[in-house]
Parts: sequence; structure tokens; C-alpha cells
Amino acid sequence: METGILLESGTNELEILEFKVGSNYYGINVAKVKEILPYQKPTSVPNAHPFIEGIFMPRDVILTIVDLTKCLRAGMKSDTAKDMFIVTNFNQLNVAFHVDSVVGIHRVSWSDIAKPDATLSSSGNGLATGIIKLQEKLIVILDFEKIVSDISPETGLKVSEVEGLKNYNRAAVPILMAEDSPMLSHLIHDCLEKAGYREITTTMNGLEAWERLKSYRDAGTLKQHVGCVITDIEMPQMDGHHLTKLIKDDPQLRDIPVVIFSSLINDEMRRKGEALGADIQMSKPEIGQLIHEMDKLLFEEK
Repeated sequence: METGILLESGTNELEILEFKVGSNYYGINVAKVKEILPYQKPTSVPNAHPFIEGIFMPRDVILTIVDLTKCLRAGMKSDTAKDMFIVTNFNQLNVAFHVDSVVGIHRVSWSDIAKPDATLSSSGNGLATGIIKLQEKLIVILDFEKIVSDISPETGLKVSEVEGLKNYNRAAVPILMAEDSPMLSHLIHDCLEKAGYREITTTMNGLEAWERLKSYRDAGTLKQHVGCVITDIEMPQMDGHHLTKLIKDDPQLRDIPVVIFSSLINDEMRRKGEALGADIQMSKPEIGQLIHEMDKLLFEEK
């Protein structure tokens, strides 16, 4: 798909693909989108999850189709003539989402995307990761990772991988984490704690993490509070790439290891992370492998 994906790294910008389901407008980060295809009736799968419309095979790859009309409770569909499939890749998975129509692509700043309040995402059950106002309408950025993990929990964070890891004195390394999903933040925190990290500070986005880093730096307490930064990429206000750039451009902070832990790790994103100076980049399900790589960076290479 030709999208004009941003080539710059660390600009705190992204491109949003706007689409429509029912009477509402939604968005997805273009970095997750492989292609957009016209709707065709998929092959049904017996005993599948109610949100799974079926499968189809546009080339040599079988794709699962998620019906966003059912997922978002947008009402009954009567006409599919203008419908589209948005084919995505994240968390090392290829999944297609059935939408009513595709509107267009917008280049925006993460600082313009508002984090939904607790009324929209209570107890981590909400499907909105951000909201942006464009051309006098509100576009809801959907949490596609949660949609897929709710349908198939085994695609989520692989918590069991933390078992049996080699014992290091991980408690000696304080962690600062930036993760906007309350559910994932809690899970990652628990996994790190289970592995032996005892001092973990969590923040909800890159901007909050950056403000913490600056306050520790200015107070002269950086080493006591931050031995490693773990950050997601997609976050309202400030993304993980911009946070990484700010850290690596600061003479007092640049030696802090930065770990990017995101569902968006692919060849393109990996190149961007490397250009910004990220020390480790891992795909989000692989929490055990993440800790293994952190061990090599923080302990074995010293």
C-alpha cells in the first residue's frame, strides 16, 4: 500500500488511516497496515469466535477476518458493496479487519491525540487508545492488539516465558517504563517483578516518562531512579521513538539503555529505532525474550 509513510525518525508524528464503521469514524496507525482490499465474502469457519467473520486467501496467505461491526456493536449490516478489508501486521500476526469504508490518511502529531478518560476505558476494558479531532469530527484510535487478544488470548503477552530465567541481581537496576495501556502496563510490571526487578516506575506515555527523567536529572538523582527505560512506540502525547530521541540527544541521559517493546517492531520500525539509538527492540508478546536481552545488555556485557 502506498501511504507516504513518514521516513523521519523521532518526530513525534504518525499517519492515521481513517475508516468508518456504522456512523462512527475510527483510526489505525498506518505503520500497522499492510494493504487495503475490496470486500469479498470470506469462507466461514465452524465454531469460530463470534467476531470472526471467516477466512480468505488473497494470495498465498490465509487471513483471518475480524468483523468490526460486531466487535464495536455498530448494528446490523445490510449492504457490503463499499466495504473494505484493512489487512494489518502487528505482534507478528497478519489479520484483516472488515470495515464499512476507508476515508483517507492523515499526518498528525501524537501531542494532538488525547488519551481516553476512565469512563471510556474502565478496568482496561475499553477499545480506544486515543481520540483526535480532525475536520470537525472525532476519530477514535482503536486498540487493535486488545481486539485480537480478546478473541485469541494466546496471542497476547507470553507471561509464562518469565519462568526459569537465569538469576541475576536485577533488583539493582531501577526501571522506568512508558506504556499507555493500563492492562499491558500491569502485566509487564508483574513480569518484570517476577523476574527480579524490584524498583519499577510506570508512566502512561512518553511525555510523562520524559518529565520524570528531566526531574531526576535536574535533581541529581538519575542513577538512583533509572537504570533502564522500557517504552512502547504508540502512545498519546509523545511516542516511544521521540522519547528515545530525546534521551539519546541529552548528554546526561544518553548512556541510559533504552528498550523499545512494541507490537510494531518490523524491519522499517527496527531501522528507525536503530537510527535513534535504541539499545534493544522487541515485539510485544515476547516478554521472556525481552528480559533475556535485557540481561545480556545490563549484566553480561558489563
